[in-house]
Amino acid sequence: MIGWRFSEYIPDSNEGNTFEKLLKLFQELLIHTSGNVSEALSWLTQLDKEYNLTNEDYGMADFIDELIDKGYIQQEGGKGQGGSFKPSKKMEVALRKKSLDDVFGQIKKSKKGNHSTKISGKGDESTSELRPYEFGDSLDNIAISESLKNAQINNGIDNFMLTPKDLEVRETFYQSQTSTILMIDISHSMILYGEDRITPAKKVAMALAEMITTQYPKDTLDVLVFGNDAWQIEVKDLPYLEVGPYHTNTVAGLELAIDIIRRRRNPNKQIFMITDGKPTCIKKGKKYYKNSFGLDRKIVNRTLNLAARCKKMDVPITTFMIAKDPYLVNFVEQFTKANNGKAFYSSLKGLGEFIFMDYKDNKRKKG
Repeated sequence: MIGWRFSEYIPDSNEGNTFEKLLKLFQELLIHTSGNVSEALSWLTQLDKEYNLTNEDYGMADFIDELIDKGYIQQEGGKGQGGSFKPSKKMEVALRKKSLDDVFGQIKKSKKGNHSTKISGKGDESTSELRPYEFGDSLDNIAISESLKNAQINNGIDNFMLTPKDLEVRETFYQSQTSTILMIDISHSMILYGEDRITPAKKVAMALAEMITTQYPKDTLDVLVFGNDAWQIEVKDLPYLEVGPYHTNTVAGLELAIDIIRRRRNPNKQIFMITDGKPTCIKKGKKYYKNSFGLDRKIVNRTLNLAARCKKMDVPITTFMIAKDPYLVNFVEQFTKANNGKAFYSSLKGLGEFIFMDYKDNKRKKG
């Protein structure tokens, strides 16, 4: 009889590891609390109380001891100094890896946002296309099965030999070195109306940093945040990023991005901007010019001028807009047109998917 027969499910012995289960939850809470270990542990204790995450053999105190022993958290001021705990460098790396897994997991489950280029050349990433071998092609790209098949057709079984004319190679995309600036809006609207927009932005930034570091080490990623002002942050600071009582000074963010990207020597440069609202602030001398009511012409014009300036520098800006209000969409369309860039109107759930696919797409250039 042909078919499937299902037996009783027997969990893997490692699957019931209480520490690993709690660690995943703790890492998620740590991102939400901007790296506040005490607050994250307090939330985890409440969840344990409600959902019985621990048991008689392994309690929350055991989990905390294991976090310390395995080097995921450390005491402020060093060992033996007492006081509160902070995430260790090991935890920061683990958070980036977890974010990368979370984002890629979403991409694999969905087909949205895949805007792969049709252009191919001599490069790094294989395509499904085949072509005859040419002198200078990498031997790594030879399609073995297809080449052997050609040899058999052309020379027969009895007089089998593999000649250069039988060889076929797989086309590849050329992957150029890229410098990316990631701008994250940390204005107050990123947590307004009960919707946490900053946490997904942080997770995407951590995941992007981990992907670039591990898969594209010649690329560079600079992260900056903008509210009333703009400043650069290090990748290790991402888990601790918080929204402030700020307006949205997109101009300050773009000015800083331009200053940073001028110093990068990679041939391809791009700016990714994650925001949920309109520009509401610019700086005039030492004072701020603010207007939260609609789109202020003075602020908008300064913003559009910088978009056009980036276009002249051949630096495309991709805007990831976490809002779909008609007048905001209209502004983003003007901004995108001025820069000749791209815009995605993304939900929080699809944010990572859009950013990762667009990053991959922008790296594929004609060889």
